[in-house]
Amino acid sequence: MTDTTKPTFYEFFAGGGMARAGLGGDWKCVFSNDFDFKKGAAYQSNWDKDGQTVLKVGDIRTVEISELPGIADLAWASFPCQDLSLAGGGAGLRGERSGTFYPFWDIVKLLIAEGRAPRVVALENVTGTLTSHSGKDFEAICQTFAENGYRYGALVIDAALFVPHSRPRLFVVGVRDDVEVEDAMVSPGPIEPFHTRGLQAAYERINDDAKGKWLWWNMPTPRHRNTVFADLIEEEPKSVKWHTAAETTKLLAQMSPINLAKVEAAKRAGRRMVGAVYKRTRIENGIKHQRAEVRFDDLAGCLRTPAGGSSRQVIVVVDGNRIRSRLISSRETARLMGLDEEYVLPKNYNEAYHLTGDGVAVPVVRHLAHHLIEPLLKRQKAQDAAAA
Repeated sequence: MTDTTKPTFYEFFAGGGMARAGLGGDWKCVFSNDFDFKKGAAYQSNWDKDGQTVLKVGDIRTVEISELPGIADLAWASFPCQDLSLAGGGAGLRGERSGTFYPFWDIVKLLIAEGRAPRVVALENVTGTLTSHSGKDFEAICQTFAENGYRYGALVIDAALFVPHSRPRLFVVGVRDDVEVEDAMVSPGPIEPFHTRGLQAAYERINDDAKGKWLWWNMPTPRHRNTVFADLIEEEPKSVKWHTAAETTKLLAQMSPINLAKVEAAKRAGRRMVGAVYKRTRIENGIKHQRAEVRFDDLAGCLRTPAGGSSRQVIVVVDGNRIRSRLISSRETARLMGLDEEYVLPKNYNEAYHLTGDGVAVPVVRHLAHHLIEPLLKRQKAQDAAAA
């Protein structure tokens, strides 16, 4: 497929280009933007190998629509989640970071005014968006799609369907009103797993105008994942070191009896078990304790951007009676996000962790593109060709 026949996209809040990785080589990125210079450097390292990548590093409010060429088939926006996250401050779409949703839509509105509305607009964020401000923030997002000429629907997709990483995320995909949608791509009502009970409850809270443009996207589930967390673990990581025996003993001492019982069960598993550990402050008998909480369900915990030692994921590797521990490596975080081994990570550990922890899982984007976005565009392009 030549560049002239490839569907085009704008990638906003691009980070390290994980949406671009998910869309794949059959797509052409004609503009990308992120405000973080370190992420921009990683983006350039991976995507500007031919000198053709158009990346603007800076606040989205500084983007001029004259910088956006043509009529994009897709505008992708993984806008910041901090104000919508359950771990955030609860500012929601009024927050400084998640509030960049509105400057993004200001750009879309200007493109609409010029007759250059993207055929598809896709948003990605945390599932906390569904309940932020008692559902008012999600309603505002839905209303924005409806008021600007897009039929739209939402899906909650957990990266665990594709990679051993617990990472549920909300995706809102809107299609321009003049783009025909095949009946088979829409269901008459919600279907799990992508239309979760939380999403259904959020839908019920939106107003009738927004419901009038809603589509229950009908997308197949992927084949069963055949990898577990242990498959991704490096024996000799370059970015981190294995803990000393004393450090591992200290980590185990921070576990509650329930979590220590999980470790004991892992010893008897008859195979190498890898547990994901996060440290959390718990109040027990009125006293605060820092606890190490472990899971041995063959999944990593959801990667988060490192904002202090407690948010960096630790792994515990159990081989019979042998127990080792360390921080998760930067390459392991990249694998959990579905990035290939050739993806160039920042050399600094925290920068690499921040890049991956703040991204969108690559195979989730590929699944959305293959089963939803690309079929929508293929039908539209066939209609355009017939009308020409």
